[in-house]
Amino acid sequence: MWIKVCANTSLEDATLAVEAGANAVGFVFAESPRRVTREQVREIAPRLPQTIEKYGVFVDVGFDEIVATVRECGLTGVQLHSTPDAGLPLQLREYFAGRPGRLGILRVLHYSDELAPQLETMRGDHAVDAVLIDSRTAKAVGGTGIRFDWQAASRSFFECAPHLRLIAAGGLRPENVREAICTLQPWGVDVASGVEERPGKKDPERVRAFVAAARLAFLESRKAAVSA
Repeated sequence: MWIKVCANTSLEDATLAVEAGANAVGFVFAESPRRVTREQVREIAPRLPQTIEKYGVFVDVGFDEIVATVRECGLTGVQLHSTPDAGLPLQLREYFAGRPGRLGILRVLHYSDELAPQLETMRGDHAVDAVLIDSRTAKAVGGTGIRFDWQAASRSFFECAPHLRLIAAGGLRPENVREAICTLQPWGVDVASGVEERPGKKDPERVRAFVAAARLAFLESRKAAVSA
């Protein structure tokens, strides 16, 4: 089970996620109460363990800006929201192909009735490592704290699982991540607002509880699958 704690704004919070056992941390470079600057992340990322994945979250941003941010901040991955350029993941993949370590590339889809055909289209994009399924509102494309319809989405998750790594996001909390994992059986989970004291500040107990609950739920689902 791959776990990302997103929307970190300080070294303290990013380190908390690492110590809790997350695989990745995220930094939001888009309009948000959790937005950070390159200068902030440039001070945080090098002080984290090399083993932790460090993702920049971008919304409607072009190739040049993403490349500059990745290089300046020492990011190991990018999360792409609402990009108008369908070829952007491949451009990034080719540009960073020669550097040590593979650049992780996540594409974001917002849950809707069109999820199944959108995922089918994504199956042909070999530049993308995983697809993050999130909820959205009229004012926010992420960090909404609102869950999508997991039961309705479960069929799409099951049908695409052999071909795509799917990450569940949107409205996840320590109290419901087990239900999300049991219902969707995702490759990974992503949390931001569900483990905060307030926007931009993580709650240590909730971060630790979320990671522990996700790990336990994954083990339970594996055991259930084996015994079925």
